[in-house]
Amino acid sequence: MSSPSATFAVWVSAWLPGSAASDDVLDALGHWSELHDVVAVDEPTATELDLPVRGEAGAPVASLLTALRRVNATSVRLVLPVPGDVRGLGTRSEFAGTALHAGEAVVIDGTGYGLVPEPIADGVLRWTAFPTGETAGVEHLPLGEAEHELTGAMRVAAGVLTELGVAKHRAGVREEITARIAHRAAAVWPEGTPPRSLRVLQRANEVATILDLAAEDAPGSAVSSSAARKRAEALRPLNDAVRLARLAAVQEAVRVFSDHADQC
Repeated sequence: MSSPSATFAVWVSAWLPGSAASDDVLDALGHWSELHDVVAVDEPTATELDLPVRGEAGAPVASLLTALRRVNATSVRLVLPVPGDVRGLGTRSEFAGTALHAGEAVVIDGTGYGLVPEPIADGVLRWTAFPTGETAGVEHLPLGEAEHELTGAMRVAAGVLTELGVAKHRAGVREEITARIAHRAAAVWPEGTPPRSLRVLQRANEVATILDLAAEDAPGSAVSSSAARKRAEALRPLNDAVRLARLAAVQEAVRVFSDHADQC
């Protein structure tokens, strides 16, 4: 699993047509934080969604699910913006800026609202609801293409780890990689999630784990500014491949659950 927003997007998209129970949604989010709460960024949003406004004590996520039913949400779209690639956010807005800062968010299709998760205390994750303004149309990300790019990234990532010498001076690095991948894989997906989406997300976790270790090990063998720059340039496209693979995998899962809703 890649992020709280990915969990939210898939599980709520499964819950809306009745493919998952609300308790299952809440349990799945528990992988990311012991407690979750929800607030609205301003009074109009708070009134529309019947949520407390920012600055007040947050409401439970169950209250948000009730609100999504009331405003006729149809599905949830994941966005993973980074500087230079803010696809899915649309025009400049407080929502877009906050999502970019967090590196993740969800857009609630059919409502004009989005949510950004941010940790506010140890064991507490807060979701803030924003009006999204005019968002960009959904750009289809072919899952097969993303999987192909990710497969290449896996080979390159392993090579980068070796080239940077991480394994040489970080004892137990292989075991650390295995443990981190197992933790990421511990999060559950709703029944009916496409197997290919699950496979791509698992591979993305593997590549991301290697990249995380390489970043944490900095400067590693990069002892000069030119070597450090080369290191960053080598890792950037790999991080992009992981991000786009996660977006494509979640998009496919959301599509499957949304199609189920259309057939009901």
